[in-house]
Amino acid sequence: MNKRFTFIRYVLCAAFLIASFTGCSKSAQKITVFSSAEEYRNAYIAGALREKFPQYVIDVQYMPSGNQMAKLIAEGSSTACDISYDIDYGYAEKAWDCFAEIAYDTSKYLPDTLFRDGSRIEPDYRNGGCIILNNKLIAEKKLSVPKAYGDLLAPEFKGFISMPNPKSSGTGYMFLKSLVNAWGEEKAFAYFDDLAENILQFTSSGSGPVNALVQGEAAVGLGMIAQAVEEINKGADLSIVFFDEGAPYCLYGMGVIKGKETKPAVMEVYRYIEDTVSPKDKERFVPEKIYTNRDFTVKNFPERIPYADMSGNTQEEKERLLAKWQH
Repeated sequence: MNKRFTFIRYVLCAAFLIASFTGCSKSAQKITVFSSAEEYRNAYIAGALREKFPQYVIDVQYMPSGNQMAKLIAEGSSTACDISYDIDYGYAEKAWDCFAEIAYDTSKYLPDTLFRDGSRIEPDYRNGGCIILNNKLIAEKKLSVPKAYGDLLAPEFKGFISMPNPKSSGTGYMFLKSLVNAWGEEKAFAYFDDLAENILQFTSSGSGPVNALVQGEAAVGLGMIAQAVEEINKGADLSIVFFDEGAPYCLYGMGVIKGKETKPAVMEVYRYIEDTVSPKDKERFVPEKIYTNRDFTVKNFPERIPYADMSGNTQEEKERLLAKWQH
């Protein structure tokens, strides 16, 4: 009888322990991050957060800039998102009211990286664009090496060029805006109308052109410097070129969704992103300068990037220009 009682007690204790651990797992707080960063950056960010906060369920969800902002606006306070990362400033204006007012040290950032009054959205990334060449495909197809935007209109490039769609991608829009500033609106739109004849695909995200280059589908891509460098450092035979108009660029930031700033776990994760993860992201992948007193270098990353004129990049201007985009 005693042995039977001991066995039953053992089984009950084991069941209690299993239930306890299961209960802890099920009740672990979930922190959701919407991020418009590239896949390899998101993988690093998610890994760093899960390592630091094993007590939380960290969910990093990728979505293009325009989609992320539209989702936040549509869902409002009911959104699952706690922290928004890599918010394209060009889209952020309309979603301004979605973000909580949180204090941070604005002096650690370059003045031109601050969004509006320096509250709610904190800088996290300067994204420069460039012309990227698939050297192997250019050689195989006997294509000319382009040295200017006009060269891309040559019939030989038909079906060999990939560009992000400005309506869904901040990267695509910055190319449009840079040429509007450099050439004037009429000439810039006429150019993209002509370029569309040679476009293999207007991709939905800024990552699309580099992916097409790596897969051997495109010979020329209008894409991001950082992503091109990442693939070059993995062995891809790509070249980075800047045309005379300069490298278009846009700025990105991060913020906490309004109402979520009252949750200690959310703010704990956010402060770790701000103080540690975001600087490490610059150190590893995207060293273009945003900090006042911190500089980073990445292998094969261009130095002294000749940035384009990106002035007048307001939400109203963006909406006006995108309303004219027909591709």
